[in-house]
Amino acid sequence: MENQVEERKIIHIDMDAFYASVEQMDDPDLKGKPIAVGGSKMRGVVAAASYEARKFGVKSAMPSSTAARLCPDLIFVRPRFDRYQEISLQIRAIFYDYTDLVEPLSLDEAFLDVTTNKKGIPSATLLAKEIRERILKEVGLTASAGISINKFTAKIASDVNKPNGQLTVPPGEVENFLEKLPIDLFFGIGKVTAAKMKELGVRTGKDLKKKSMTFLTQHFGKQGLHFYHIVRGIHRSQVKPDRIRKSFAVEHTYFSEIHSKRQMLESLEQIALDLEKRMEKRSIAGKCVSIKIKYDDFTTQTRAKTVLEFMSSKDQFFPLVEGLLDQLEINKPVRLLGISLSKLNTEEGDVEPDKQLTLQF
Repeated sequence: MENQVEERKIIHIDMDAFYASVEQMDDPDLKGKPIAVGGSKMRGVVAAASYEARKFGVKSAMPSSTAARLCPDLIFVRPRFDRYQEISLQIRAIFYDYTDLVEPLSLDEAFLDVTTNKKGIPSATLLAKEIRERILKEVGLTASAGISINKFTAKIASDVNKPNGQLTVPPGEVENFLEKLPIDLFFGIGKVTAAKMKELGVRTGKDLKKKSMTFLTQHFGKQGLHFYHIVRGIHRSQVKPDRIRKSFAVEHTYFSEIHSKRQMLESLEQIALDLEKRMEKRSIAGKCVSIKIKYDDFTTQTRAKTVLEFMSSKDQFFPLVEGLLDQLEINKPVRLLGISLSKLNTEEGDVEPDKQLTLQF
């Protein structure tokens, strides 16, 4: 591998259809059935789909009406984010039994740097297997895993044997693995970029590897340099357990559309109370409050206001929310509302993980 960098042992754990699996675990009547978390047959958006629903083409972020057409027997379940967070914390506690270098990406996935680990187990493959077995035994859910020398390759590998499987891409096989990969499956390459690559004759990792750094930066700017390196197995991003959170938000999608500012204010007040609880629980405060409004046509508006003092209580930031809402002219039905606080009191210096030694995969 050119530009050789220190190899690490990274595991990417990804829970299988997490929200839907939690609902099926908590309600045995839903097991084995196609379910969608979020939305309803008439309106809304699917937040997550069970594997039984995915067989019909149902996907997250799909309009619920489309999902219902694809799968007439689809069961819609209201999301319970407090429950998902509770389960997520149980899973995360298992991770910390193995390493303190845990970087959560969301409630249902995380990177673990196990180059050195608390169990003293030299094989990252065996560690991933043990972690998945513990999640199943102690929590009741299945997880998939990708194991490799960097976050990028591990993330891609975790998708290969889903659900309830894992794949290890050891150091000597990384480039070969990436060369065979369709460009659409490269993590971070979206539909628009993939389409542009295909126009340029890049359909696989092997095609991408043939392109020079000059060619890629000419066509993709700074991203081109990133593409040049990742296809060669070079990705220097470390697992950052102390990654600083830049904002704290609470959003709510409504099953019945909201049509008036009065209704919006009532809903935003409830969201503000929820945000206040979460902020105070973690001793977090912010100087910038934002509101987010998503309409029934999926267009989004945001407004923000920054003040000099840190805020965490509803009494402090809700008057600003009211002022921001007052600036907007609402002429379409609203389906989502959100409030976030940013410029937080936690934004002070990243903590870099310790350097670690290379161990056998």
